[in-house]
Amino acid sequence: MALLAIMPASAQVPIVPTTAPGSLVDADNYIRSDRLGITFIGFIDGNMGAERYRRALILGAGWNRWPLYWDRVERQPGRYDWSAYDRLVAADIHNGLRSNAILLGRPAFWQDGQSVANLFTPIFADGSDSAGHDVPINLNNPWAQYVHYAVTRYRPGGVLARHNDFGAGKGIRAWEIWNEPDVAQFWSGGSEAYARLLKVAAIVIKTVDPDASVIFGGLLYAQNQGFLSQILRRFQSDPLSVRYNWFFDVMAVHAYDDPWRSGWLTKVAQDTLARYGLTRPVWVNETGVSVWNDYPGPVWAYSPDRRNRLATAQQQAHFLIMSAAFAWSKGVDVVMYHQLYDDCGNYPAGTDFPPHHGELCANGACYGDAFGIYRNPRDAHCFSHHPLANTPRPVAQAFRLLAEVFGRVDFAPVSLTGLKEVSTSIVFQRSSGERIHVLWNNTAAPRSQSLKATAAAATVYFMNGESMTLPAVNGVYMVELKPATDYYFPDLESDRSSAIGGEPIILVESPNS
Repeated sequence: MALLAIMPASAQVPIVPTTAPGSLVDADNYIRSDRLGITFIGFIDGNMGAERYRRALILGAGWNRWPLYWDRVERQPGRYDWSAYDRLVAADIHNGLRSNAILLGRPAFWQDGQSVANLFTPIFADGSDSAGHDVPINLNNPWAQYVHYAVTRYRPGGVLARHNDFGAGKGIRAWEIWNEPDVAQFWSGGSEAYARLLKVAAIVIKTVDPDASVIFGGLLYAQNQGFLSQILRRFQSDPLSVRYNWFFDVMAVHAYDDPWRSGWLTKVAQDTLARYGLTRPVWVNETGVSVWNDYPGPVWAYSPDRRNRLATAQQQAHFLIMSAAFAWSKGVDVVMYHQLYDDCGNYPAGTDFPPHHGELCANGACYGDAFGIYRNPRDAHCFSHHPLANTPRPVAQAFRLLAEVFGRVDFAPVSLTGLKEVSTSIVFQRSSGERIHVLWNNTAAPRSQSLKATAAAATVYFMNGESMTLPAVNGVYMVELKPATDYYFPDLESDRSSAIGGEPIILVESPNS
Protein backbone atom coordinates (compact mmCIF):
# COMPACT_ATOMS: atom_id res chain seq x y z
CA MET A 1 0.00 0.00 0.00
CA ALA A 2 1.12 3.58 -0.63
CA LEU A 3 1.28 4.35 3.09
CA LEU A 4 4.08 1.87 3.67
CA ALA A 5 6.33 3.57 1.15
CA ILE A 6 6.23 6.99 2.80
CA MET A 7 6.40 6.26 6.52
CA PRO A 8 9.10 3.72 7.34
CA ALA A 9 10.31 5.71 10.35
CA SER A 10 7.02 6.79 11.86
CA ALA A 11 5.48 3.34 11.48
CA GLN A 12 8.14 1.65 13.57
CA VAL A 13 6.72 0.09 16.70
CA PRO A 14 8.31 1.72 19.76
CA ILE A 15 9.70 -0.37 22.58
CA VAL A 16 6.78 -0.69 24.97
CA PRO A 17 6.50 -3.34 27.68
CA THR A 18 4.40 -6.28 26.55
CA THR A 19 3.72 -7.34 30.11
CA ALA A 20 3.14 -5.40 33.26
CA PRO A 21 5.88 -5.11 35.89
CA GLY A 22 5.79 -8.44 37.66
CA SER A 23 3.18 -11.06 36.99
CA LEU A 24 0.02 -10.25 35.07
CA VAL A 25 -1.84 -12.49 37.51
CA ASP A 26 -1.02 -10.15 40.38
CA ALA A 27 -2.93 -7.03 39.40
CA ASP A 28 -1.37 -5.06 42.26
CA ASN A 29 1.84 -4.86 40.24
CA TYR A 30 0.33 -2.33 37.82
CA ILE A 31 1.26 1.27 38.59
CA ARG A 32 -2.28 2.69 38.30
CA SER A 33 -1.05 6.25 38.73
CA ASP A 34 -3.54 8.52 40.46
CA ARG A 35 -2.02 11.45 38.50
CA LEU A 36 -2.46 9.93 35.00
CA GLY A 37 -5.43 8.71 33.01
CA ILE A 38 -6.55 7.92 29.47
CA THR A 39 -9.88 8.69 27.85
CA PHE A 40 -11.98 5.93 26.34
CA ILE A 41 -10.04 2.97 27.70
CA GLY A 42 -13.44 1.33 27.74
CA PHE A 43 -16.78 2.70 26.60
CA ILE A 44 -20.12 1.16 25.82
CA ASP A 45 -19.98 0.71 22.05
CA GLY A 46 -18.48 -2.76 22.30
CA ASN A 47 -15.10 -1.44 23.48
CA MET A 48 -14.61 -2.68 27.01
CA GLY A 49 -12.69 -5.88 26.33
CA ALA A 50 -9.87 -7.19 28.48
CA GLU A 51 -7.21 -6.35 25.86
CA ARG A 52 -7.95 -2.61 25.96
CA TYR A 53 -7.74 -2.56 29.74
CA ARG A 54 -4.55 -4.62 29.76
CA ARG A 55 -2.88 -2.20 27.38
CA ALA A 56 -3.88 0.83 29.47
CA LEU A 57 -2.73 -0.82 32.69
CA ILE A 58 0.62 -1.78 31.18
CA LEU A 59 1.16 1.92 30.40
CA GLY A 60 0.44 2.87 34.02
CA ALA A 61 -2.96 4.56 33.72
CA GLY A 62 -5.02 5.02 36.86
CA TRP A 63 -8.10 6.73 35.39
CA ASN A 64 -10.60 6.00 32.61
CA ARG A 65 -12.69 8.96 31.40
CA TRP A 66 -15.87 8.28 29.43
CA PRO A 67 -19.35 9.76 28.83
CA LEU A 68 -22.49 8.39 30.47
CA TYR A 69 -25.01 9.44 27.84
CA TRP A 70 -28.45 10.21 29.24
CA ASP A 71 -30.12 9.47 25.90
CA ARG A 72 -28.48 6.03 25.83
CA VAL A 73 -30.10 4.93 29.10
CA GLU A 74 -33.49 6.69 29.07
CA ARG A 75 -34.86 5.59 25.70
CA GLN A 76 -38.47 6.35 26.67
CA PRO A 77 -39.68 8.79 29.34
CA GLY A 78 -39.20 7.20 32.73
CA ARG A 79 -37.81 3.91 31.33
CA TYR A 80 -34.10 3.30 31.89
CA ASP A 81 -31.76 0.63 30.58
CA TRP A 82 -28.42 0.69 32.43
CA SER A 83 -27.12 -2.69 31.22
CA ALA A 84 -24.33 -1.39 28.94
CA TYR A 85 -23.05 1.02 31.57
CA ASP A 86 -23.29 -1.65 34.25
CA ARG A 87 -20.76 -3.67 32.26
CA LEU A 88 -18.51 -0.64 31.72
CA VAL A 89 -18.48 0.42 35.38
CA ALA A 90 -17.84 -3.19 36.41
CA ALA A 91 -14.93 -3.40 33.95
CA ASP A 92 -13.33 -0.27 35.42
CA ILE A 93 -13.75 -1.61 38.94
CA HIS A 94 -12.49 -5.11 38.16
CA ASN A 95 -9.39 -3.57 36.55
CA GLY A 96 -8.75 -1.26 39.47
CA LEU A 97 -9.26 1.96 37.52
CA ARG A 98 -10.94 5.10 38.80
CA SER A 99 -13.78 6.38 36.59
CA ASN A 100 -14.20 10.00 35.51
CA ALA A 101 -17.81 9.66 34.34
CA ILE A 102 -19.27 12.52 32.29
CA LEU A 103 -23.01 13.08 32.69
CA LEU A 104 -23.84 14.12 29.16
CA GLY A 105 -26.47 13.91 26.44
CA ARG A 106 -30.17 14.69 26.33
CA PRO A 107 -33.09 12.56 25.14
CA ALA A 108 -35.04 14.30 22.40
CA PHE A 109 -38.22 14.12 24.47
CA TRP A 110 -36.56 16.13 27.26
CA GLN A 111 -35.22 18.82 24.96
CA ASP A 112 -36.30 22.41 25.45
CA GLY A 113 -34.74 24.49 22.69
CA GLN A 114 -31.00 24.16 23.29
CA SER A 115 -31.49 23.29 26.94
CA VAL A 116 -33.25 20.65 29.06
CA ALA A 117 -36.97 20.57 29.78
CA ASN A 118 -38.04 21.66 33.27
CA LEU A 119 -34.44 22.28 34.28
CA PHE A 120 -35.46 25.22 36.48
CA THR A 121 -38.21 23.36 38.33
CA PRO A 122 -37.41 22.46 41.96
CA ILE A 123 -35.04 19.55 42.54
CA PHE A 124 -37.04 17.90 45.32
CA ALA A 125 -40.68 16.86 45.54
CA ASP A 126 -41.36 19.27 48.39
CA GLY A 127 -40.78 22.19 46.02
CA SER A 128 -37.27 23.03 47.28
CA ASP A 129 -33.72 22.73 45.97
CA SER A 130 -32.26 21.54 49.27
CA ALA A 131 -34.53 19.08 51.03
CA GLY A 132 -32.06 16.28 51.77
CA HIS A 133 -32.04 12.47 51.80
CA ASP A 134 -35.56 11.83 53.03
CA VAL A 135 -37.40 13.78 50.31
CA PRO A 136 -37.84 12.22 46.83
CA ILE A 137 -36.56 13.86 43.68
CA ASN A 138 -39.15 15.95 41.84
CA LEU A 139 -40.62 13.78 39.08
CA ASN A 140 -41.05 16.91 36.95
CA ASN A 141 -37.30 17.59 36.82
CA PRO A 142 -35.95 14.92 34.42
CA TRP A 143 -32.29 16.01 34.70
CA ALA A 144 -32.43 15.70 38.49
CA GLN A 145 -34.02 12.27 38.11
CA TYR A 146 -31.32 11.07 35.71
CA VAL A 147 -28.47 12.26 37.91
CA HIS A 148 -30.10 10.70 40.97
CA TYR A 149 -30.51 7.33 39.28
CA ALA A 150 -26.95 7.33 37.91
CA VAL A 151 -25.27 8.20 41.22
CA THR A 152 -27.49 5.91 43.26
CA ARG A 153 -26.62 3.05 40.93
CA TYR A 154 -22.86 3.58 40.56
CA ARG A 155 -21.63 5.10 43.84
CA PRO A 156 -19.66 2.92 46.25
CA GLY A 157 -22.23 0.83 48.08
CA GLY A 158 -24.79 1.62 45.38
CA VAL A 159 -27.08 -0.67 43.45
CA LEU A 160 -24.39 -2.12 41.17
CA ALA A 161 -21.82 -2.48 43.96
CA ARG A 162 -24.25 -4.38 46.17
CA HIS A 163 -25.43 -6.60 43.33
CA ASN A 164 -21.85 -7.53 42.40
CA ASP A 165 -20.35 -7.52 45.90
CA PHE A 166 -17.62 -5.10 44.84
CA GLY A 167 -16.53 -4.36 48.39
CA ALA A 168 -16.08 -1.14 50.30
CA GLY A 169 -15.20 1.99 48.37
CA LYS A 170 -15.67 0.48 44.90
CA GLY A 171 -17.69 2.70 42.59
CA ILE A 172 -17.72 6.07 40.84
CA ARG A 173 -16.68 9.03 42.93
CA ALA A 174 -15.83 11.56 40.18
CA TRP A 175 -18.81 12.98 38.27
CA GLU A 176 -18.19 15.51 35.50
CA ILE A 177 -21.14 17.65 34.48
CA TRP A 178 -21.18 17.79 30.68
CA ASN A 179 -18.24 18.08 28.32
CA GLU A 180 -16.86 21.38 27.04
CA PRO A 181 -19.97 23.44 27.86
CA ASP A 182 -18.14 26.49 26.47
CA VAL A 183 -18.26 24.95 22.96
CA ALA A 184 -21.49 25.09 20.95
CA GLN A 185 -20.91 21.59 19.56
CA PHE A 186 -21.61 20.22 23.05
CA TRP A 187 -23.70 22.90 24.78
CA SER A 188 -25.47 25.83 23.18
CA GLY A 189 -28.02 26.44 25.92
CA GLY A 190 -26.10 29.41 27.36
CA SER A 191 -24.37 30.07 30.67
CA GLU A 192 -27.55 30.52 32.73
CA ALA A 193 -28.83 27.07 31.78
CA TYR A 194 -25.43 25.44 32.32
CA ALA A 195 -25.18 27.06 35.76
CA ARG A 196 -28.54 25.49 36.60
CA LEU A 197 -27.50 22.15 35.06
CA LEU A 198 -24.38 22.11 37.25
CA LYS A 199 -26.22 23.25 40.37
CA VAL A 200 -28.94 20.61 40.07
CA ALA A 201 -26.40 17.87 39.45
CA ALA A 202 -24.18 18.95 42.34
CA ILE A 203 -27.01 19.07 44.86
CA VAL A 204 -28.31 15.66 43.79
CA ILE A 205 -24.86 14.08 43.79
CA LYS A 206 -23.96 15.44 47.24
CA THR A 207 -27.33 14.33 48.60
CA VAL A 208 -26.78 10.77 47.39
CA ASP A 209 -23.01 10.57 48.03
CA PRO A 210 -21.49 13.38 50.12
CA ASP A 211 -17.98 12.01 49.46
CA ALA A 212 -18.28 12.27 45.67
CA SER A 213 -16.44 14.94 43.69
CA VAL A 214 -18.38 17.13 41.26
CA ILE A 215 -16.28 18.24 38.28
CA PHE A 216 -17.05 21.41 36.33
CA GLY A 217 -17.37 20.25 32.70
CA GLY A 218 -13.93 20.47 31.08
CA LEU A 219 -13.51 23.82 29.29
CA LEU A 220 -11.75 24.12 25.94
CA TYR A 221 -11.44 27.95 25.94
CA ALA A 222 -11.89 27.97 22.17
CA GLN A 223 -15.05 30.05 21.70
CA ASN A 224 -16.30 31.62 24.95
CA GLN A 225 -13.24 32.70 26.93
CA GLY A 226 -15.38 34.12 29.75
CA PHE A 227 -17.64 31.11 30.32
CA LEU A 228 -16.27 30.20 33.76
CA SER A 229 -16.63 33.76 35.01
CA GLN A 230 -20.20 33.91 33.71
CA ILE A 231 -21.08 30.83 35.76
CA LEU A 232 -19.32 32.05 38.90
CA ARG A 233 -21.11 35.41 38.76
CA ARG A 234 -24.41 33.54 38.91
CA PHE A 235 -23.26 31.35 41.79
CA GLN A 236 -21.91 34.34 43.70
CA SER A 237 -25.42 35.47 44.59
CA ASP A 238 -26.94 32.01 44.98
CA PRO A 239 -28.05 31.41 48.61
CA LEU A 240 -27.05 27.73 48.38
CA SER A 241 -23.59 28.22 46.90
CA VAL A 242 -21.66 28.17 50.18
CA ARG A 243 -23.52 25.12 51.49
CA TYR A 244 -22.74 23.16 48.32
CA ASN A 245 -19.17 24.39 47.73
CA TRP A 246 -20.27 26.60 44.82
CA PHE A 247 -21.64 23.44 43.18
CA PHE A 248 -18.31 21.93 42.09
CA ASP A 249 -15.24 20.43 43.74
CA VAL A 250 -12.84 20.13 40.79
CA MET A 251 -12.15 22.42 37.83
CA ALA A 252 -11.30 20.79 34.48
CA VAL A 253 -9.71 22.18 31.32
CA HIS A 254 -8.86 20.65 27.94
CA ALA A 255 -5.60 21.47 26.13
CA TYR A 256 -4.79 20.36 22.59
CA ASP A 257 -2.10 20.89 19.95
CA ASP A 258 0.17 23.21 21.96
CA PRO A 259 1.45 21.60 25.18
CA TRP A 260 2.01 25.00 26.81
CA ARG A 261 -1.77 25.47 26.93
CA SER A 262 -2.03 22.79 29.62
CA GLY A 263 -0.26 25.09 32.06
CA TRP A 264 -1.62 28.34 30.67
CA LEU A 265 -5.29 27.32 30.74
CA THR A 266 -4.81 25.96 34.24
CA LYS A 267 -3.49 29.35 35.31
CA VAL A 268 -6.37 31.13 33.53
CA ALA A 269 -8.88 28.98 35.42
CA GLN A 270 -7.04 29.42 38.73
CA ASP A 271 -6.94 33.20 38.30
CA THR A 272 -10.64 33.31 37.45
CA LEU A 273 -11.50 31.27 40.54
CA ALA A 274 -9.28 33.49 42.67
CA ARG A 275 -11.24 36.59 41.63
CA TYR A 276 -14.21 35.02 43.41
CA GLY A 277 -12.18 33.95 46.42
CA LEU A 278 -12.10 30.32 45.34
CA THR A 279 -9.45 27.64 44.99
CA ARG A 280 -10.10 24.25 43.42
CA PRO A 281 -8.02 21.28 42.29
CA VAL A 282 -7.57 21.48 38.50
CA TRP A 283 -7.56 18.50 36.16
CA VAL A 284 -6.43 18.52 32.54
CA ASN A 285 -8.70 15.62 31.68
CA GLU A 286 -8.24 15.87 27.91
CA THR A 287 -4.94 16.63 26.21
CA GLY A 288 -3.45 15.44 22.94
CA VAL A 289 -2.47 16.18 19.37
CA SER A 290 -3.47 14.31 16.22
CA VAL A 291 -0.90 12.80 13.87
CA TRP A 292 -0.62 13.58 10.17
CA ASN A 293 2.09 11.15 9.04
CA ASP A 294 0.35 7.95 10.07
CA TYR A 295 -2.96 6.45 8.93
CA PRO A 296 -5.72 7.58 9.30
CA GLY A 297 -4.09 11.02 9.22
CA PRO A 298 -3.43 12.92 5.97
CA VAL A 299 -0.08 11.28 5.20
CA TRP A 300 0.23 13.30 1.97
CA ALA A 301 0.15 16.67 3.80
CA TYR A 302 3.76 17.67 3.22
CA SER A 303 3.08 21.42 2.93
CA PRO A 304 2.69 23.20 6.28
CA ASP A 305 -0.72 24.71 5.57
CA ARG A 306 -2.17 21.25 4.94
CA ARG A 307 -1.03 19.92 8.34
CA ASN A 308 -1.95 22.89 10.52
CA ARG A 309 -1.79 21.78 14.18
CA LEU A 310 -1.07 18.18 13.19
CA ALA A 311 2.06 16.49 14.51
CA THR A 312 4.27 13.62 13.47
CA ALA A 313 3.95 10.44 15.51
CA GLN A 314 7.22 11.27 17.27
CA GLN A 315 6.10 14.84 18.03
CA GLN A 316 2.92 13.41 19.52
CA ALA A 317 5.08 11.60 22.07
CA HIS A 318 7.04 14.79 22.80
CA PHE A 319 3.75 16.64 23.22
CA LEU A 320 2.52 14.32 25.97
CA ILE A 321 5.66 14.72 28.10
CA MET A 322 5.58 18.51 27.68
CA SER A 323 1.83 18.84 28.23
CA ALA A 324 1.96 16.87 31.47
CA ALA A 325 5.02 18.79 32.68
CA PHE A 326 3.40 22.17 31.95
CA ALA A 327 0.18 21.06 33.67
CA TRP A 328 1.92 19.71 36.76
CA SER A 329 4.09 22.84 36.94
CA LYS A 330 0.87 24.75 37.72
CA GLY A 331 -0.25 22.26 40.35
CA VAL A 332 -2.65 20.18 38.23
CA ASP A 333 -3.75 17.04 40.05
CA VAL A 334 -4.63 14.71 37.16
CA VAL A 335 -3.62 14.64 33.48
CA MET A 336 -5.56 12.44 31.05
CA TYR A 337 -4.39 11.72 27.53
CA HIS A 338 -6.95 11.62 24.72
CA GLN A 339 -7.18 8.73 23.76
CA LEU A 340 -6.24 5.01 24.03
CA TYR A 341 -7.05 4.07 20.41
CA ASP A 342 -7.91 6.18 17.38
CA ASP A 343 -11.40 4.64 17.45
CA CYS A 344 -13.61 6.96 15.37
CA GLY A 345 -12.34 10.25 16.77
CA ASN A 346 -14.66 13.08 15.73
CA TYR A 347 -16.03 11.12 12.79
CA PRO A 348 -19.28 9.12 12.54
CA ALA A 349 -19.19 5.42 13.31
CA GLY A 350 -18.41 3.44 10.18
CA THR A 351 -16.05 6.03 8.66
CA ASP A 352 -13.40 3.91 6.98
CA PHE A 353 -11.11 3.76 3.95
CA PRO A 354 -7.84 2.09 3.04
CA PRO A 355 -4.50 3.92 3.29
CA HIS A 356 -4.00 6.21 0.31
CA HIS A 357 -1.97 9.19 -0.84
CA GLY A 358 -4.77 11.72 -1.22
CA GLU A 359 -6.48 10.24 -4.26
CA LEU A 360 -9.67 9.39 -2.30
CA CYS A 361 -10.26 12.95 -1.15
CA ALA A 362 -12.69 13.71 -3.95
CA ASN A 363 -15.19 11.22 -2.52
CA GLY A 364 -15.84 12.59 0.99
CA ALA A 365 -13.94 11.92 4.23
CA CYS A 366 -10.44 10.89 3.27
CA TYR A 367 -8.55 11.20 6.55
CA GLY A 368 -9.39 10.99 10.21
CA ASP A 369 -8.19 11.71 13.73
CA ALA A 370 -5.05 9.89 14.82
CA PHE A 371 -4.93 10.79 18.52
CA GLY A 372 -4.60 7.21 19.65
CA ILE A 373 -1.82 5.76 21.73
CA TYR A 374 -2.62 2.62 19.76
CA ARG A 375 -3.58 2.24 16.12
CA ASN A 376 -6.99 0.68 15.54
CA PRO A 377 -7.31 -3.11 15.22
CA ARG A 378 -8.68 -4.77 12.10
CA ASP A 379 -12.17 -5.15 13.59
CA ALA A 380 -12.51 -1.47 14.58
CA HIS A 381 -15.70 0.47 13.78
CA CYS A 382 -13.61 3.08 11.92
CA PHE A 383 -10.18 3.40 10.29
CA SER A 384 -9.54 -0.35 10.31
CA HIS A 385 -6.91 -0.69 7.56
CA HIS A 386 -3.61 0.25 9.18
CA PRO A 387 -0.85 -2.06 7.91
CA LEU A 388 0.44 -2.21 11.50
CA ALA A 389 -2.97 -2.61 13.10
CA ASN A 390 -3.27 -2.73 16.88
CA THR A 391 0.29 -1.54 17.53
CA PRO A 392 1.49 1.36 19.71
CA ARG A 393 2.69 4.71 18.50
CA PRO A 394 5.72 6.33 20.18
CA VAL A 395 3.36 8.15 22.55
CA ALA A 396 2.84 4.81 24.32
CA GLN A 397 6.43 4.83 25.50
CA ALA A 398 6.06 8.48 26.55
CA PHE A 399 3.02 7.66 28.69
CA ARG A 400 4.80 4.71 30.26
CA LEU A 401 7.81 6.91 31.06
CA LEU A 402 5.59 9.47 32.79
CA ALA A 403 3.97 6.73 34.85
CA GLU A 404 7.33 5.25 35.84
CA VAL A 405 8.84 8.60 36.88
CA PHE A 406 5.79 10.44 38.23
CA GLY A 407 3.25 7.72 38.97
CA ARG A 408 4.64 5.96 42.03
CA VAL A 409 5.54 8.74 44.50
CA ASP A 410 3.77 12.05 45.12
CA PHE A 411 5.52 15.17 43.82
CA ALA A 412 5.16 18.95 43.68
CA PRO A 413 6.36 21.63 41.24
CA VAL A 414 9.52 23.61 42.05
CA SER A 415 10.25 25.82 39.04
CA LEU A 416 9.71 26.49 35.33
CA THR A 417 12.44 28.31 33.40
CA GLY A 418 13.34 29.05 29.80
CA LEU A 419 9.84 29.30 28.37
CA LYS A 420 10.94 32.10 26.03
CA GLU A 421 14.47 30.81 25.54
CA VAL A 422 16.26 28.15 23.54
CA SER A 423 15.42 25.40 26.03
CA THR A 424 12.79 24.82 28.69
CA SER A 425 13.34 23.21 32.09
CA ILE A 426 10.63 22.23 34.58
CA VAL A 427 11.62 20.93 38.01
CA PHE A 428 9.60 18.87 40.48
CA GLN A 429 10.38 17.34 43.84
CA ARG A 430 9.12 13.99 45.03
CA SER A 431 7.85 13.57 48.57
CA SER A 432 10.75 11.12 49.04
CA GLY A 433 13.26 13.88 48.28
CA GLU A 434 14.33 13.27 44.67
CA ARG A 435 14.29 16.15 42.19
CA ILE A 436 12.91 15.57 38.71
CA HIS A 437 14.03 17.78 35.80
CA VAL A 438 12.12 17.71 32.49
CA LEU A 439 14.12 19.45 29.72
CA TRP A 440 13.76 20.02 26.02
CA ASN A 441 15.11 22.10 23.14
CA ASN A 442 12.89 24.79 21.58
CA THR A 443 15.10 25.40 18.54
CA ALA A 444 15.85 23.65 15.26
CA ALA A 445 19.53 23.11 16.16
CA PRO A 446 20.95 20.53 18.59
CA ARG A 447 22.41 22.01 21.74
CA SER A 448 24.37 21.10 24.82
CA GLN A 449 22.70 22.15 28.04
CA SER A 450 24.33 22.61 31.43
CA LEU A 451 22.27 21.96 34.53
CA LYS A 452 23.28 22.82 38.08
CA ALA A 453 23.61 19.64 40.11
CA THR A 454 22.33 19.14 43.65
CA ALA A 455 23.67 15.57 43.87
CA ALA A 456 26.80 13.69 42.80
CA ALA A 457 24.96 11.90 39.97
CA ALA A 458 21.57 11.64 38.34
CA THR A 459 19.61 9.10 36.33
CA VAL A 460 18.64 10.28 32.86
CA TYR A 461 15.57 8.72 31.22
CA PHE A 462 15.07 8.78 27.46
CA MET A 463 11.87 8.32 25.49
CA ASN A 464 13.05 5.10 23.88
CA GLY A 465 12.91 3.40 27.28
CA GLU A 466 16.63 3.58 27.96
CA SER A 467 18.29 5.24 30.95
CA MET A 468 21.82 6.08 32.06
CA THR A 469 23.68 7.33 35.13
CA LEU A 470 25.12 10.80 34.60
CA PRO A 471 27.79 12.02 37.04
CA ALA A 472 28.05 15.69 37.93
CA VAL A 473 31.31 17.37 36.92
CA ASN A 474 32.24 20.45 38.94
CA GLY A 475 28.67 20.66 40.19
CA VAL A 476 27.13 20.58 36.71
CA TYR A 477 25.39 18.03 34.52
CA MET A 478 25.88 18.33 30.77
CA VAL A 479 23.09 16.95 28.60
CA GLU A 480 22.53 16.87 24.86
CA LEU A 481 19.11 18.09 23.69
CA LYS A 482 17.83 17.05 20.29
CA PRO A 483 16.42 19.77 17.99
CA ALA A 484 12.77 20.55 17.49
CA THR A 485 11.39 19.47 14.13
CA ASP A 486 8.93 21.34 11.94
CA TYR A 487 5.45 21.62 13.45
CA TYR A 488 3.07 24.08 11.82
CA PHE A 489 1.29 26.10 14.49
CA PRO A 490 0.86 29.62 13.08
CA ASP A 491 -0.71 31.35 16.09
CA LEU A 492 1.48 30.57 19.09
CA GLU A 493 0.19 32.23 22.26
CA SER A 494 3.66 32.67 23.78
CA ASP A 495 7.13 33.71 22.61
CA ARG A 496 8.43 30.18 22.05
CA SER A 497 10.02 29.39 18.71
CA SER A 498 8.22 26.04 18.44
CA ALA A 499 5.00 24.78 20.01
CA ILE A 500 6.38 21.23 20.27
CA GLY A 501 10.06 21.13 21.11
CA GLY A 502 12.67 18.46 20.52
CA GLU A 503 12.73 15.12 22.31
CA PRO A 504 12.46 15.75 26.08
CA ILE A 505 14.71 14.06 28.59
CA ILE A 506 13.92 13.45 32.25
CA LEU A 507 16.72 13.70 34.79
CA VAL A 508 16.18 12.45 38.36
CA GLU A 509 18.51 13.40 41.22
CA SER A 510 18.52 11.43 44.46
CA PRO A 511 19.56 13.29 47.63
CA ASN A 512 21.64 10.26 48.63
CA SER A 513 23.58 9.94 45.37
